[in-house]
Parts: sequence; structure tokens; C-alpha cells
Amino acid sequence: MTAVAFDIASLESRTAEILARLVAFDTTSHKSNIPLVDYVRDYLAGHGIASDLIPTEDGEKASLVATIGPANAGGVGLSGHTDVVPARAEDWSSDPFRLDVRDGRYWGRGTADMKGFVACVLAMAPEYQRLDLREPIHILLSYDEEIGCIGVRPMIAEMGLRLPRPRIVIVGEPTGMAVVDAHKGPVRWSADFTGRAAHSSMAHIGVNAITFAGEFLAELQRIENELRTRYPDPRFDPPYPTLQVTRIDGGTASNIIPVTCRVGFEVRATRALDIDTLDAKFRAFAEHVLLPRMRAIAPEAAIDIARQNSVPAFQSEAGSEAVALALALTRQNETFGVSYATEAGLFQDAGAATVVCGPGHIAQAHTADEWIDEAEIRKCLAFLARLGDWAAR
Repeated sequence: MTAVAFDIASLESRTAEILARLVAFDTTSHKSNIPLVDYVRDYLAGHGIASDLIPTEDGEKASLVATIGPANAGGVGLSGHTDVVPARAEDWSSDPFRLDVRDGRYWGRGTADMKGFVACVLAMAPEYQRLDLREPIHILLSYDEEIGCIGVRPMIAEMGLRLPRPRIVIVGEPTGMAVVDAHKGPVRWSADFTGRAAHSSMAHIGVNAITFAGEFLAELQRIENELRTRYPDPRFDPPYPTLQVTRIDGGTASNIIPVTCRVGFEVRATRALDIDTLDAKFRAFAEHVLLPRMRAIAPEAAIDIARQNSVPAFQSEAGSEAVALALALTRQNETFGVSYATEAGLFQDAGAATVVCGPGHIAQAHTADEWIDEAEIRKCLAFLARLGDWAAR
């Protein structure tokens, strides 16, 4: 495959201009992404490319889908998210929402994760538009990926209905342009313990919610040890599913038996791990081991466990067309697994052959002074140029 029709140097300059615009939009997940989406829609329209929006009910956020080439299902979707994690200006050596170009790098919030990829895709869009594409290329931009891949779900639900359904999806999360065909999936729970308050001198008539939460924590640790031995997978680092307690809130004063305690915890699951079975294990311990002892003193005692959010783990199918294409476009012959999550599993569950491949490195994502190397942008543009050549042939 070649990409002789494209001027990468010129595309890199265009990408830098677009990236500066994207970074300037503060699309931290708790804020609206509509100004950015409007910019992208207007930019694409200026090149004769129509966009469809999938807005939230309140209109504060939207996903965007644009198709270049034949207006039919199939083809390749290029998926990226528009939101970023928070950035405190005092932690940065430059304004996080102003692109700074120095030392061969682009600095700014979202440059690596993942506005760099989005800028590359938008820079290539006019080039795709002038080609006689035989396979459509779809631009898929979502919101709230950072808080659980929220925005991509209603987008996927519309595919095959009012939106085209890509046959292949390339998720452009930062992989250093390596081909990733597997990643873990985060699943998060909260467990609310309700006991009975009492004066700390009369502990025997109260039920200490924190104490019973502590026993639950010990059980979680035992379960994680079990996950390490039962589900080893050397492709990941660490090479097993992880279970981590991420938050504890409880108690009111040092002389009051605490009546409530909340525990937040998450599992980073591999595809082999059955989450429903694991969830049942948490609930069985609470119901059969802890609650009888709590209710022996306080019949009103309770433990409420809620699964709050989950993103499916991803493992490409054998002989994946997406993996084969990504390897050809990157001119590589090796795939990798990663421990962070993307929307790849959601696209895969919806029937698209999916792969993860994008510019930048996860080590720079979510950090103060986030950056992406100019060389990564060039590699991504070359990859997308080869994709255009492939789609035209």
C-alpha cells in the first residue's frame, strides 16, 4: 500500500492548526462539548461533508457522525472522543487550553488523549473527500468517554437505523501507533453499609458500619488474590484482572458508632472474566456472611451494592479484518494488549471488527503538561493516508 497522493508535510501543518482549535475548547467531561462539535461540523461542511449529531436530551452534549464516500453501510469508522480530564492551571507550566509547540512536541490538555488523533482525522477529511472512495470512511466523535464511554452508546444504538454501520472501527486512543487487539474493561461498584448509631461507650448496642465494611474489604482482597491465580493473561501489565478499593466514606464523630459507610471499588476485567458471576460473589458475602450478624443487633441494618458503570473488555476475534487492516496500514506484524479501556468492546459487541491504534502514549494521558510528539502526528497521518489509498482501491 502507498500514499503517494498525499503531502504529509502540508497535512502536518493543517493538523497543527486544527489541534490548536480543538485544545482551546475546554471539553472537560463535566462541561459541554457543543462549541467543539459546532466547530467540527462547520469545518466539515466547508469541505462538502455533512454531519449527523446525536445530542443528549438537554442539548448540552452531542456525538457527531460524518461519512465520506459511498453513502452506505460498511467501510471504516475512525472513532475518537471529544472530552478530556480536568486540568488545574497551577499544575501546568503553560496554559492547558492553549496549544504550545516546543521541543518537537505539542503541549496541551487532550493532545495525547485524544485530540491529536481527532485533529489528524479532520486534517485528512478534505483529502478523503477528493478521492473516489469505494469504501466509505466514517468520522465518529463521542462525548464523556472519560467517565465511562457514555456518549458512544447512543451513537452505536443508531447505527443500522438512521446512521451507517461501519464494518471496521479503528479507535484512535494513544498506542504509539502500535496495533492493540485487547484491553481490560473497568467495572465499578458502590457498597453502602447501614448499621445503627450509638454512643461509643455503648458499642454493644450499635452496629458499626465501618467495621463491617472492613470485613467486606478483606473479602475483596481475597477475591483479587483469586483473580490473579484463576485468570492469568501475560499480554497485560499487570498480567491478571485487578480489583481495587478506590474510595471509603463513613463516620461522623470519634464518639459515635458510625451508622453509615460507603465503599467504592472497581475491577479491571479481562474478556475471560464473567462479571455477573463476580457480582453475585460480592452480594452473596454481604447477604449471607455480614448481614445476619448486623441484623442480629439491628434488624434495620442493610448493605446495598450497586453496579454503577461498566465498559466491556476487548479481545479481537480470530482473523479480525480490523487487525489485519491496521497491521497493513502501520506496516507492523505484532499486536499488543493494554490495561486501559476504550470504546472498542462496545463497537465489537455491536458487530464491528474493531482495533485500537492511535498517536501518542498513554503515559502522557491525564498528566499535567500533557504532550504528544510531532513524530507521532506524522506517523498517524501516514497511517490515515494509507487508509485513504486502501479505501479508494
